[in-house]
Amino acid sequence: MRALLQRVSRAAVSVEGHEIGAIDHGLLVLLGVFRDDHERLATRLAERTLAARIFADERKPMNRSVLDVGGGVLAVSQFTLAADTGRGNRPSFGHAAPPEVARPLYESYVAALRTGCERVETGAFGAEMRVALINDGPVTILLEAT
Repeated sequence: MRALLQRVSRAAVSVEGHEIGAIDHGLLVLLGVFRDDHERLATRLAERTLAARIFADERKPMNRSVLDVGGGVLAVSQFTLAADTGRGNRPSFGHAAPPEVARPLYESYVAALRTGCERVETGAFGAEMRVALINDGPVTILLEAT
């Protein structure tokens, strides 16, 4: 399971021209689920997401978590994070979990985020989405759960 964290000053996701989720200051998380992933990984990755110290304080540019700064989280499923680009020019998605496996794990990840964070918004699993963001920094961090 992979979570691509982007520190944002604003992020929003739309489906068919309608905004379905948005946050101001916080994290945009793109979540990729692999075939062998399980619920324990989803919970652990959510905990690591909320604890990631990538926000500034008066001493260091990366010393506070999204919880420390009162930020929100926008979590969007993105199977392309499971792409294998080791050979050729076209990515292979054989390592990505099928939707019937990925959806419940994405939902477990979101539920675990909600146990610790007051403001959690989501995209629409499996939908064609448009994601807009203002990356703050820019700061982009890849978290992997194994």
